[in-house]
Amino acid sequence: MKLTLQAYVRKGLFYKSVVEDGSDIIFIVDYEGTVLYHNHSVRETLGYSNNSLVGKNFFDYVPSHLLPYVKKQFAISTRKTYNKGIEFQFKCKDKSYKYLEFNSVNLNKKEGIKGLILDCRDITQRKKDGEELSRAQKAKEQFLANISHEIRTPINGIAGMAGLLSQNPTHEEQKTYLNAIKSAADNLKVIINDILDLASIESGKMQLEKIGFNLNDLLRSLIETFSMQAKEKRIDLTYTLEKEADRIFIGDPVRLNQILINLISNAVKFTHAGSIKISVQAQKQKNDSYKLRFDITDTGIGIPQDKLQTIFESFSQADASVTRKYGGTGLGLTIVKQLVELQEGSIFVSSKENVGSTFTFYLPYKAGKKAKPVETNHYQPKSKEPFKYHSILLVEDNDINRLYASSILKMWGCHFETAENGVVALEKIRNHSFDAILMDVQMPVMDGLETTKAIRQGDPKKRNVLIIALTANATQQDYQKCLDAGMNDCIIKPFTQQDLFNSLNKHLGRKVAPKKENGAKESKPDTLVDLSYLRKMSNNNQDFIDEIIGTFLESMPGNINEITQSAASGNWEQVAKIVHKIKPTITLMGIHSLKDKIVTLEQEAKNNPGSPQATTLAQEVSASLNQVVESLRKKV
Repeated sequence: MKLTLQAYVRKGLFYKSVVEDGSDIIFIVDYEGTVLYHNHSVRETLGYSNNSLVGKNFFDYVPSHLLPYVKKQFAISTRKTYNKGIEFQFKCKDKSYKYLEFNSVNLNKKEGIKGLILDCRDITQRKKDGEELSRAQKAKEQFLANISHEIRTPINGIAGMAGLLSQNPTHEEQKTYLNAIKSAADNLKVIINDILDLASIESGKMQLEKIGFNLNDLLRSLIETFSMQAKEKRIDLTYTLEKEADRIFIGDPVRLNQILINLISNAVKFTHAGSIKISVQAQKQKNDSYKLRFDITDTGIGIPQDKLQTIFESFSQADASVTRKYGGTGLGLTIVKQLVELQEGSIFVSSKENVGSTFTFYLPYKAGKKAKPVETNHYQPKSKEPFKYHSILLVEDNDINRLYASSILKMWGCHFETAENGVVALEKIRNHSFDAILMDVQMPVMDGLETTKAIRQGDPKKRNVLIIALTANATQQDYQKCLDAGMNDCIIKPFTQQDLFNSLNKHLGRKVAPKKENGAKESKPDTLVDLSYLRKMSNNNQDFIDEIIGTFLESMPGNINEITQSAASGNWEQVAKIVHKIKPTITLMGIHSLKDKIVTLEQEAKNNPGSPQATTLAQEVSASLNQVVESLRKKV
């Protein structure tokens, strides 16, 4: 006769399933800790045979450093009906320790018996996960401290050299200061590119090329790149290319170049004497498939054995002191590993302290017949007006940004029209056809994302127009929002003529470059405003600079007034909008003293509207902008 569930419960048959054979360890102990019973789970979890712990004292299996705590919790359990969540360690049969957590039931409260039922759960994996999370968090905090230092250092150098340039230096001093600025800017670019590359890889957005390239050409170019640094340190930098590897392969030479640059750069950085050798071998797999082995061997400081397991992790370097001494983001090897694995390869490292290191990675390639030269960002100009026959719509609500972009388009001979928001843009698109639309993202009335969606769902003859985002938000998430809305590309503000040209040229298909003009007059330096960026953007076109300054003087007082009034009336949403709108102008005009404040004010206005910090920042920003306006008016 089949047993009913009610009978199963009534007979207490669930006891064996829950207590005897359950996954939790059940101990019954007296108040002194003597074990009177334990279930079968001690075998699976702790390694002890059935009943082998009966008669033993529970406390003998707890490590000495935890004993006072466990005994205290045990005593508390004898006074309470229930106690829960008590973490401790218990010695296993193999002498190792496992983390357990017990919940107790006091039999004295229920049955008048001085004993405890301890329901113990294995939390070893949870503790390991917690420790790993804590370690990763500390590594990330260390990274943020490092990256803050790495970013501030070149910015400080740029700001300092720019200040010296405004103090009428000699010609030789000017060259020294400008070289220092260029070097600091290059360092800053490397740091930002590392962060953006890692974000791109981890989000799965990085696309790999499949073009022909010659390894010998690539390696020769790399050796030339690092030869000066190697000579300065008196290090021999050489490469050997196995005959079988000296051929055309199909793949992504840019990403291979990036991997090698990171590894060779590290080798040069950490090697103070001796040599750095790069060797490449090729093993034919089948048909035209090859597996290439790359070895980068140095005689540098080496890596401690206990750090080899984490050397490729995000935000990790062998030692924090390494970062302080040598600099860097700690992302280089992470990017290398992910780029290798993205191309279905693998990477390993062997190292000995004070002897050197060898980084070895394997990549699969197919043999090709013809190498395609990797295109650079700069092209030889074929025309003074590279986009003369193109019609472009510029959608931008900021007066200065609109003037800046318009002036560039005018220099390039484009036919262009402007619109200050999405609604006006849609009206212009209905009445005219454009080859490209430069679309600001954050605008009043209708923003760039909404406008783009409307265009893509509109007139079938015009819905496929090229749309390039112009945005001050530089994260991968913001970039992806632009693409998801239907945009073709994204340019980050503040942008250079070359940035705009590269994007238009890439999509409109004319590989020529705008010709730069020299010999323009320089505007006088100002203590509040640094026009060096504006001069660079305009190729020292004084008429253009004067027009930008004039527009700034016309529009900025209204923006200042709106910030002041909106803050006073508690309309912090409007404050955030105005601040976001003028943020690129602050950079364009070189108002360095406000760069950090303007960003913080926008964040405070959004996240903590009406806070004392937001109110103070609004007042300080308004006062500083008024000073800038007054200063510029005196010089006009």
